[in-house]
Order: sequence, then structure tokens, then C-alpha cells
Amino acid sequence: MGSTSTPCLWITFCLHLCCLMNTGKAQNAKEVILLDSKAQQTELEWISSPPGGWEEISGLDENYTPIRTYQVCQVMEPNQNNWLRTSWIEKGDAQRIFVELKFTLRDCNSLPGVVGTCKETFNLYYQETDSEVGRNIRENQYVKIDTIAADESFTQGDLGERKMKLNTEVRIIGPLSRRGFYLAFQDVGACIALVSVNVYYKKCWSIIENLATFPDTVTGSEFSSLVEVEGMCVGDAEEEADNAPKMHCSAEGEWLVPIGKCICKAGFHQKGDACEPCGRGFYKSSSQDLQCSRCPAHSYNDREGLWRCDCEDGYYRAHSDPPSVACTRPPSAPQNLVYNINQTTVSLEWSPPADMGGRNDVTYRIMCRRCSWEPEECVPCGGNVGYSPQQAELVDTYVNVVDLLAHANYTFEVEAVNGVSDLSRTQRLFAAVSVATSQAAPSQVSEVIRERVQQRSVQLSWQEPEQPNGVITEYEIKYYEKDQKDRIYSTVKSRSTSATVNNLKPSTAYVFQIRAFTTAGYGTYGPRLEVTTKEEASASTIVSSEQNPVIIIAVVAVAGTIILVFMVFGFIIGRRYALAGPIDSPLLHCGYSKADQEGDEELYFQCTKTYIDPETYEDPNRAVHQFAKELDASCIKIERVIGAGEFGEVCSGRMKLPGKRDTSVAIKTLKVGYSEKQRRDFLCEASIMGQFDHPNVVHLEGVVTRGKPVMIVIEYMENGSLDAFLRKHDGQFTVIQLVGMLRGIAAGMRYLSDMGYVHRDLAARNILVNSNLVCKVSDFGLSRVIDDDPEAVYTTTGGKIPVRWTAMEAIQYRKFTSASDVWSYGIVMWEVMSYGERPYWDMSNQDVIKAIEEGYRLPAPMDCPPGLHQLMLDCWQKDRADRPKFDQIVGILDKMIRNPNTLKTPLGTCTRPISPLLDQSTPDFTTFRSVGEWLEAIKMERYRDNFTVEGYSSLESVARMSIEDVMSLGITLVGHQKKIMSNIQTMRAQMLNLHGTGIQV
Repeated sequence: MGSTSTPCLWITFCLHLCCLMNTGKAQNAKEVILLDSKAQQTELEWISSPPGGWEEISGLDENYTPIRTYQVCQVMEPNQNNWLRTSWIEKGDAQRIFVELKFTLRDCNSLPGVVGTCKETFNLYYQETDSEVGRNIRENQYVKIDTIAADESFTQGDLGERKMKLNTEVRIIGPLSRRGFYLAFQDVGACIALVSVNVYYKKCWSIIENLATFPDTVTGSEFSSLVEVEGMCVGDAEEEADNAPKMHCSAEGEWLVPIGKCICKAGFHQKGDACEPCGRGFYKSSSQDLQCSRCPAHSYNDREGLWRCDCEDGYYRAHSDPPSVACTRPPSAPQNLVYNINQTTVSLEWSPPADMGGRNDVTYRIMCRRCSWEPEECVPCGGNVGYSPQQAELVDTYVNVVDLLAHANYTFEVEAVNGVSDLSRTQRLFAAVSVATSQAAPSQVSEVIRERVQQRSVQLSWQEPEQPNGVITEYEIKYYEKDQKDRIYSTVKSRSTSATVNNLKPSTAYVFQIRAFTTAGYGTYGPRLEVTTKEEASASTIVSSEQNPVIIIAVVAVAGTIILVFMVFGFIIGRRYALAGPIDSPLLHCGYSKADQEGDEELYFQCTKTYIDPETYEDPNRAVHQFAKELDASCIKIERVIGAGEFGEVCSGRMKLPGKRDTSVAIKTLKVGYSEKQRRDFLCEASIMGQFDHPNVVHLEGVVTRGKPVMIVIEYMENGSLDAFLRKHDGQFTVIQLVGMLRGIAAGMRYLSDMGYVHRDLAARNILVNSNLVCKVSDFGLSRVIDDDPEAVYTTTGGKIPVRWTAMEAIQYRKFTSASDVWSYGIVMWEVMSYGERPYWDMSNQDVIKAIEEGYRLPAPMDCPPGLHQLMLDCWQKDRADRPKFDQIVGILDKMIRNPNTLKTPLGTCTRPISPLLDQSTPDFTTFRSVGEWLEAIKMERYRDNFTVEGYSSLESVARMSIEDVMSLGITLVGHQKKIMSNIQTMRAQMLNLHGTGIQV
């Protein structure tokens, strides 16, 4: 080993062995090669300084292909400084460069005599430039990347055993800002062979995802950076509404976090990564549809890529019909048209058409023509004829035509029409009938004249009606006092066109109406005439009163005595009834109360109705019939089942009472095979509801107890229960609308509380909403009465309690008061402001009870005004005496509604107290080893697969998520979205505290 040539030749020989022993590694498809020394078989011609240092030699790879390598082995002389510089490397769009080195290195211990001069490392440098800078190497212009050491070095003995392996080291350069760079290798006295140098950068190659094309994208400059890339929809596709396609290119050249998507346009469907047109005979009406559909009945298309199908001849599609509806045609004529004449009124009835045209929106319209005795001389009836219920858009198959002329000929045509009748070009189809009217009652007496007015009589005269329709035999004069309206009236008969009405009161306003009579009957009353009789003046009476004031005093004294007697008598009778227990109606408590009128106290008399517990009746049936109206089962028509109750099904239907219009109702039915106790419990709710009459309490229409099934009939609330309604319309109401709902609920509860009534199960599920968004309290199955004493409570003997809605004292001691209803109302407020979210989320009942005992209260929902949340907290005071009354709650909400500025709050924020329980339960992300463990800790483990499928495998990737990312995972419950985002924000804060920076939010 006396010269430097021997170690170098020895390395060259080793190099051949290394190449034969190590197979080539295929380049990763995510990498773009900038320099690969192995791929160049000619001389590399890199710059070596000094010239006697690094030496370019030839070698063989695993396929015996010549390759060019560099080696140096100046180990015998100290203070070596041998530099090797590559050719200029243009970086392109890359900012972050990877350098892979493969080399062999001789163990210094295997070289005798080189102690102190031999090294086992070399240095890697780079220099950024915008162009080539010549062949001189200036060391001070290079930036050091790293000192490279071998994982495995070899000795001379390894040659025989063939155990040598190449060392592979990868280093990263970046971010780079100029057009290119040089790599340089510094040897300080090692015996080393540089087998290959591979320089590359990573990029995400173009792909098609969710029908969007994402172009080649170079990775970011930082290890943790994600490059957001917007996709372009493929042909015949469009972006989903407000959901543009995006993906993120990771530092490793992988596409991550897909957001949004493209969907095929109307007339096209997805096939693989492209949109193809719908074939002939198929259509797709909207981009939201997934697949093409076959043309509906009586329609066709003969081209590809259509969004709708054309109707066949004679068939039509209404403007409001979607393309998926079959084409239809007008109905045929009505059948079996019959009529009935009653003087000048004609009643028509008919049967539906034999062919409805394939539609269910068939209505009927009536055409009336008055005809002379000559044929085909008919004119329209005009506006003087009336139709009941109406002339057009009739749903029922009957109509009454009134106010026809007597002794006249009429023709009536009844036409059936549907949604496409006006589109049809074919001839109208109708049923017709001709009728002749008979004798009619006379028309109105149109003009009445007051001839003479006296103190006790009025003389009137009038003209004969314009259409007497026969011989008038008499007139009837109807009169009544104006203040009494027409509730109490009298009549006078007259055979002429004048009459005198006697026995009237002086100085009194009367109303007079007159009608005529023939053999056909009475006509209708004419217009009202108001007449005031003269004052009665008696001089002798006035003088007598002035000269005898004693008489006046005596009269006043007698009247006062009579009034006092009646008041005392009424008080005694009322007191007896109040002490008599259950009576025939809810108790009335009467007395004098004070009211403050602008600072002055005013005394007024007030009566308050008090609720009666049906259980105080010995015979429960008596309570039902006392408070609930018995309905005839024939008046109730059940149409469909809308739910299930404790005792049977809940249905919707119609109620038609005699003389009244039919109305929509909800019907609770008692299931077949019920016991007598079940019947009593079922009807008990009706006994309770029948005592209430308030616009914010569900109204009882009546009961059916004398037929089967036994039914409770209540008003129909179109929008159903409040909790489901709010979840369905999440985020669609203004704060004022939500507060208006809360105000209605509070008003209903104030009414029940004033009656001395405790609900016990107040929750959003037991509030019903009608079509006008009016909220009404319902479901009185768990309710009980309380005494007049405001501190009185009801103690249950068992049964289930809705823990999440129930006050602490009611849970612990089963004591219920109006104050416990106030607690429940606070929970209802929270439900409304969170759009039906479950109180306390996924906490168990035992956890809820423990948390409340420790002082935890629900935080304010998102975007909740601070004043509303403070009112909730007031309702959840531990001491029930500290909670507000319902009349106070109504007043507070009224003030908020009158002053909307109190309901404003910055978007996404809400003032809420810091809860020690929440602080203690905040998870520390550093204790979790995986995303799954973190989800389990926050009780969201049900979404483990959602996170895994979308590629969120590390807590760092989760920390970068936004609310849109959470929603894209398919997490639809708003409460769960908020809970996950809250914990993500906590995780970000903890990461920033640990690292200072590095997480991109």
C-alpha cells in the first residue's frame, strides 16, 4: 500500500462486484428525473478539482451495461480537499429537489498506515444559478447540504465473500428559486466510489377523478404543504352546484382530499371517466339524475343526448309536469248527467268520465246558456246567475245553479277538464241538458220610504219588486233594535205597499227589512233601513222630579240594595261550588285584582278558569263526556296513517259536521283488543285537552266513544312535530322567526300554568307546528294537576322520566311544578336554536345527570344571540325559586321581538360561559396514536371509516380540515359537525403550542 493507485484499483474491482450483486431499482412513477448518471454510457465529463482527485472510470451494471462512475482514494496524504461538480441541472417547475446517491466506501481500519489521514465520510453541496457559470469551482459559492456517511463499509476480505452492498442516501434541496443548480461532492480523505447520482423531483400526474381532469402538478416546497388544484370537467359534464371539483397534491406526489365533483349534463350519463349521451328512447332530465331513463308512456325520442321525450300525437304534457311524467290527454265527457228543478234553482249531478286521460287532476266547469223558444237562439246566462259551490274548477260532481229567471229555457253543459285540456286541439267533449224553470219567489223590495216617525210608531211605504214572478199576496216587515242586531226581532204583515209598526220604544234606533210573498214562497229580504224614534218629553214628570228629590234618593237606594244582595248571593253560591270538588265544568275563581295603568292602580274584577284532574271523577266516562264533545263516527273519514301512538295508530283525515264545512283533522285511534284500563287512560288525554282553549295549545275537536274504533279527534297540524320540522329545514329561518316560535310555546305554557297545570313532558317532539308556523303545545299523556299553592308539587309513584328535558328536583325526588316545566322550556329553547339537535348529544342519561349535578349547562348553539342563551341559563337555575315564570318569559321574548337589535350576533359566534366540565374533558391530542383513537375519545368513532376512506390517516392531516372537509365525509348531523370541528380547533391550538408553527390552517 505504498502508492495511491492500489486502493483505487481495488475499489474499481469492488465496484464491479457491487453492481453485479445489486439489482436496479425502477423509478417511481411520481418522480421526474433531472439527472441519472447511470443512464449515460458516455463520459460524464464532470469538473474535478484538483485534477488528480476524483477520477471518472467505467463499470458494469446488473445487465453488464457499461456505466460511468467517479472514485477517489487519496488516503495516504493528509488534508485532502478534492471537489467534483456535476454539469448544470435545469430544475424546470420544481421547488423541492431529491438527490439519491449510491456509493461504496472502504473501511479505514482495513488500510494499514493511514491512521489520521483516512476518512469515512464526504460532503454534498449545491449552488443555484440561472445559467452555466464556467468550469471554475469557487468553494465559497456552494451551500452545504449534508455530510454523507456510509451505513456499510467494506474491507479486503469482503471481496472473496461477495457481501458488499451499495450505500444509498437521499437528501432534499429546497425551496429553489433560480432556473437551475450544480451539485458538488467534497472528499476530505476517504476511499470512496460514487456509483450513481440520481436527481429528481416529485409531481402528481394528471388524473380524472369525479369526472374532473386534474393536470400534472409539481409538489409544494415544504414537506407538509398541500397544493390545491382545481379540476376541469370532462366533456358534457358540469360542476355540481356550489361544489367545484378540487384536489390537493401532497409532497409525496399523491392526490389527496378530493372536494366537489362534476356531474354529467342533462341528456348524458356517466360511463367510467366520461359522459356518454342517452340512447334513443331514453332521456335524462337533470344533471342531478344518475342514469338515463326510458321514455315514459306515450312519449318518444329518435335522437341521442336528449333531456326529455316528445309526446305522441293526441297526448300532451302540462307545463307543470316534469319530464318523468307520462304524456296524457284530456278526459272524456262526464257521464249520467241528471238535473232537478226547484222553481228557479237547478241542481245538476253527474258521474266521472269513463276515460280520465291518465291524470288525477280532473275538475269540472259549467257553461250556462239561456235559450228562447226558437231553436239555436241561446245567449250566455251572464253574471246574475249564481253557482254553488262554484262554476269552474269543481272537484265534486254536483252543482246548484241559482237565481235563474222563472218560466225560462236553459241549456247546461258540463265539461271535464284536466291539466292538458287547454293544450288539446281536439273538439271539446261535454255532457249537456236542457231545462225549463217554473214559478219563482219574488225578487227583493229594493226601495223603502219612511213616511212618518213618532215616539212609539213608524209608518213605512215601498214599491212592488221589479220581478214579482206572480201575484204578491202580502208583505212581511222584519224589525229589531239596532243594538240587538237581528238576534231578537219581530214581524208585521201587510197586504198593501205600506204599513205602520207600533209599540216601539222612544229614542231608540230600529232596523227594518221587507220581503214579498207569492204562491211560490217568500222572496229575500230587501236592504236595511235604519230609523230612530222620537224622544218622549213629559213636562209634568220633569216638574215632579225637580220638586221631589226625596223620590230620586229613594229609587237610588233601592237599586243599590238590590245590587248588593245579588253580589252577596253570587259570592256564596260561587264559594259553595268551589268547595264541592269536581263539577260540570272547569272551576272559575273570581275576585278583584289590581292593575297598574301608567302609574295609577286600577281595581278590576277578574275570573280565572282552573283545571280539574279527570282522575278525581269516580266515573272516568263522566269526565270524558263533560269536557269533550261526542262526535258521530260517520262525520269522521280516516284517510291515511301518519304515525303510531302508545295506544294505537295516529291518522289524518277529514271531519264534516252538519251545516259546517269539512276540515282537516288528526285522529288518534285505540287499538283493537284494548282493556278497560287502556280505554280509560286513552280517553284521559281527551278529558284534559277538552278543558283548554288557547291558540298555542292543540285544540280538541271531540271524541268518538260510542263506535269503533274509539277515537280522539284534534286539529290537524300540517308540519308535524317541531323537532323533526326544524331538522328538515336546518338553517332556513331567521332568528326572529325562531324567537316567534318560542314566544308561541311560552304563551301556551303560560296559559296552562295559569290554570294550575303541569305538563311534565315539555319537549320539541311534543310541540306541533301548523302551516303558518304557529307552535302549539300537545301530548298531555304524562301531565298532572297541582294545587293552588304555588309551592305544591306532584310526586309520581314511578314511570319513565325524560331525563334530558327534566329538572334536577324532578329527577331526584319526582316532584313536578310549573318551575320544572320552565326548566324543560329552556331545553326546548336550545332545541329550537340548534335546529332540533339532541340535547347533550351522545351522552348517556347517567352522564347527563352527573354533569348537571356538577353544574354543567348546555353551551349556546351556533349563531345564538347571547340574550337567548342567558334566558336558557335562567331557566336552568338549580333552585327552582330562581327560575323565571312563564309570564316573565313571554315578556322577555316580546321585548326581543320588538327590538331585533338585541338578537344580533356575529356569524358563527355566541357568548357562552366557560364550563369547568368542558375544560376537564378537552382531549389532549398528544396522547393519541391514531385518528381512530382520537375519534373514540370524542365519542365520534362511528365515523372512523369515513376518515379512513378519504385518506385522513394522521392527526396532522385532520388538523388541517375545514368545515367543508368534514361535511364532505358524509357527516350530515349538524351537531356532530360542530363537535368534530370544535375538537379539531383544539387540536390545532395544542399543535401550535408544541411546535410554534408548522401546521397550515
